[in-house]
Amino acid sequence: MKKTKILFAMLLLVCCITACGKKESEEKDVVKQDLAIIEEKDGEITKGKLEDYTFTETNEVTDRIKIQMEDGSVILAVLSNKDTPITIKNFKKLVKDKFYDGIIFHRVIKDFMIQCGDPTGTGMSGSDEKIKGEFAANGVENHLSHTRGVLSMARATDPNSASSQFFIVHKDYPSLDGNYAAFGKVFAGMDVVDKIAEVETDSNDKPTTEQKIKSIRFIEIEKD
Repeated sequence: MKKTKILFAMLLLVCCITACGKKESEEKDVVKQDLAIIEEKDGEITKGKLEDYTFTETNEVTDRIKIQMEDGSVILAVLSNKDTPITIKNFKKLVKDKFYDGIIFHRVIKDFMIQCGDPTGTGMSGSDEKIKGEFAANGVENHLSHTRGVLSMARATDPNSASSQFFIVHKDYPSLDGNYAAFGKVFAGMDVVDKIAEVETDSNDKPTTEQKIKSIRFIEIEKD
């Protein structure tokens, strides 16, 4: 009787491990499928395997994020700029805390940028912690130029006032260089950025139709 109980317990454990492994595998497959779909839609991403993508400005690959919009569309970006360790550390903490879930793009200017990161949706708020602005005008050399698709921190007049608000550059805007902390770049889903940039806005540059982020998460792309 005792042996039977032990065998049953072992069998149950094996089943649990198998089920967990299957669920984890399915979740990874979903991420890979999403990437494949975007690769077909977005002609701007590099050819070849996405897991081999390198950030040309620094020739390195670090954390990647998936910005999932409420309508199901996806923007993928890489956080890769060795000049902005404080900025990236702060951004990663906010993503881990799910700070950006449910937040809207509250400021949209076509041919300039789309901006989000304020939980009130007004552009007047952000997270509790303020960080040092990592750009030339604030004593930090930042080699990443504000070209199309670049992620950069928004701030007030104070160079050390950035917290959670960031923007994605819609068209090249080099005049921002030296004054804002660029810290990453979109590598897939610029068609989604274009779509958001085209929406109708009010006199305060706020979209009249809500452009809501469902979630921002880290993604892992396994090599075949």
